[in-house]
Amino acid sequence: MTVTPEHLLIAPILIPFFAGALMLLYGDEKQRKARLTLSFGSAFALLLVAFELLERASQSPMAEGGAMGFYLLGDWAAPYGIVLVLDRLSAMMLLLVALLALPALIYSLAGWQRQGQHFHALFQFLLMGLNGAFLTGDLFNLFVFFEVLLAASYGLLLHGSGPVRARAGLHYIAVNLTASLMFLIGVSLIYGVTGTLNMAHLTGLIPDLPEADRPLLHAGGAILALAFLVKAGMWPLSFWLPTAYMAGAPPVAAIFAILTKVGVYAVLRLSMLMFGPGAGPSVGVGAEVLMTGGMLTVLFGLLGVLGSQALGRMAGHLVLISSGTVLAVVGFALAGAGPAMLAGGLYYLMASTLASSALFLLIEPMSREDGDIAAMLALTADAYGIEDLQEDEDAGASLAIPTSLAMLSLCFAGCLLVLSGMPPLAGFVGKVAILSGLLTDGGLSVSQDWSWIFMAVLLASGLATLIGLVRVGVQVFWTTESTAQRVWALEVGPAVGLLLIVVAMTVRAEDVLRYMEATSRALHSPPVYTTGVGLAPRISDQPPEDTP
Repeated sequence: MTVTPEHLLIAPILIPFFAGALMLLYGDEKQRKARLTLSFGSAFALLLVAFELLERASQSPMAEGGAMGFYLLGDWAAPYGIVLVLDRLSAMMLLLVALLALPALIYSLAGWQRQGQHFHALFQFLLMGLNGAFLTGDLFNLFVFFEVLLAASYGLLLHGSGPVRARAGLHYIAVNLTASLMFLIGVSLIYGVTGTLNMAHLTGLIPDLPEADRPLLHAGGAILALAFLVKAGMWPLSFWLPTAYMAGAPPVAAIFAILTKVGVYAVLRLSMLMFGPGAGPSVGVGAEVLMTGGMLTVLFGLLGVLGSQALGRMAGHLVLISSGTVLAVVGFALAGAGPAMLAGGLYYLMASTLASSALFLLIEPMSREDGDIAAMLALTADAYGIEDLQEDEDAGASLAIPTSLAMLSLCFAGCLLVLSGMPPLAGFVGKVAILSGLLTDGGLSVSQDWSWIFMAVLLASGLATLIGLVRVGVQVFWTTESTAQRVWALEVGPAVGLLLIVVAMTVRAEDVLRYMEATSRALHSPPVYTTGVGLAPRISDQPPEDTP
């Protein structure tokens, strides 16, 4: 295995950090253009860096023991120093963050970014926390980046005004502070047993851990997983999520679509490292909990979709369906299912997150008209805390779209197809890949009862999503008697962009699934990760370059 320093790995953390810090110096409203320049410059830079890192990760045949990117902060060798690790999974998540960030920022120009002074600074710190969580190679810094992104999300959720948002924001803060406490307790137990917080080092110690210490390790892992599952929205820990996401401003809710996936990512990463193949007596710990909890989360989400009248609350429950589906797939992978099923789950994760983000951006334009239907579907102006949104000078009357109703209906139809898993878009491809892996790659060997139940739940969630969203579409686009509302290009354009990415994923499904399969194979081979981090040399140990 070869390892090479990747100094570009620190860029996804430093770029939003410095951009957010500089924005705090521009407190005057007259300097708003400077903040916008910094914010969009940072978002574009992150997108370019994410594509470059994805290209580097895809060129490393990790499943066959190839190269791995790393960055040693302070040039301290692992496991004693802080290490950032780039593999296919982290590169994929970095790209997903960048793809969601730019449309959300564009949408905010329609007036939402003016409802609070520090919107763009908080947005950048949220991106910093997300990118750091996906890159870090040790548990303590995973906690640090979790707290950074949560602190920024508190401010963004409360962005604006209104009692509904304030109440939902306080619930959100209380739940996540409790989860952070459990995070610390779980990390403390694991450190007390193993003496390390480096993920790679921890993975190497678990197989040979004394039997007397193993129950304490499992207890620490369970408490740590509980903290992650709160953030992932697993039932019954998901009561807070639909209300919180519904209350957020549209660009905030759009970027929040990935926050549950941070919890899913942490569960996937740590469960496959700590309790995956090669973990000795600890192999498969928690698999049944993830399978059961994931399926119950999907059931809770589909009932919420069928029972919701407000589109915002329905979108929150659709996020739970997405999160629960992937958690159940992780449980099957941990229980012994082959890489193909997890590859389908990763593909579905990307497609459903992009579509959920686009749906959050469509809620306010679809709910703008007065009348009974709009009153039923829309979040109230009090919840949004806005006044005369479309008068923002950034939007401009020249950006109004005459065929707004047709554009909204097409975007909504795209979201419906992806989230319900209907052909031909990526949601259908992802679900077919999951079921194909379940039936052909060892999924049924885990337990036929679990497998058939999961298939039924997955199909039922698609049917419930189809019924719920079709009902909303009929009420908004077919039964309204008012004239078509004016929708700004800044509002519909970002949703179109996100759905075009989904279309690109569908057209290039074979290439994307090939990448996901390689990612899944690497996750099923923990030694690939542990050996790569363990071999990461310090820069000071590198031989000097020859000089002419």
